[in-house]
Amino acid sequence: MLRADAGRTLGFARIVARKPETEAAGDGGERISLWKSPVAEPGVLAERLTLPQYPRSAAYDPAWVMANVMGPHPLWLMEWLTGAMRLEPGMRVLDLGCGTALTSVFLAREFGVHVTAADLWIAPGDNWRRVQEAGTGAGTATPLSVEAHELPFADGYFDAVVSVDAYHYFGTDVRYLPTLARCVRPGGQIAMAAPGTRVDLDAEPVPEHLSPWAADADFWTFRTAQWWRRTWERSGVVTVETADALEDGWREWLLWNRTCAEFAAPEWTSGPAQEDPIVADTGRLLTLTRVVASRD
Repeated sequence: MLRADAGRTLGFARIVARKPETEAAGDGGERISLWKSPVAEPGVLAERLTLPQYPRSAAYDPAWVMANVMGPHPLWLMEWLTGAMRLEPGMRVLDLGCGTALTSVFLAREFGVHVTAADLWIAPGDNWRRVQEAGTGAGTATPLSVEAHELPFADGYFDAVVSVDAYHYFGTDVRYLPTLARCVRPGGQIAMAAPGTRVDLDAEPVPEHLSPWAADADFWTFRTAQWWRRTWERSGVVTVETADALEDGWREWLLWNRTCAEFAAPEWTSGPAQEDPIVADTGRLLTLTRVVASRD
């Protein structure tokens, strides 16, 4: 994640990367299975976490995702996000704030694109190992250490930029989008998916049931889909095509958190799962948002 505090994530089970087993990755439609949960029987995780709305994500072993994730289920978010995009084989795609590069592997394998897997906190060498072990199908994924405000790319280099569970940590600055858009060709797409809210917290008081978490700075990075739409449209560099919230997104968020808490190996976690905000809220305020725009 491209963020100042990579060690905490409000409302999520924080999972840290571990060294994989030696089992080879599958090709084509086979399930990628490089990691195994020592506390779950084979198939248990897949049964619980295979959702009909995410058929592409179902091809990836949940234990592999769980062992390397840093927030909500990244492949679910990426599959939802790319459902509103126009990705074609051979495109150059920047995965900004890729974390442990799971989403970069997904993009390369599923769409045959050439991904620059950019993150500030995860070493490129570690991500390169994960990319090699998982394989990228017809695409490629090249890890790079990048700070979101210092993008070392030529003007118009990318056909698309995606960001999952990262953009809200730096993109709430209304001046940021033009910095990013410079790297995207005219007509290319910029897209992000992240935790958000159903109500604009700048206009409404924080509900009492969430007040214990309002002291966390991360809480205030959560914005409504319409807030993102207004902010992006005011930038003058993009045309917003999609800005919405995931229906029942909080349920998927909670399912993932609880599964991580139940089945993750102790050495995979850096602390207890923090699902309390989601449980307390039950979808009244917290949700998952996405925004997709085309470069003017």
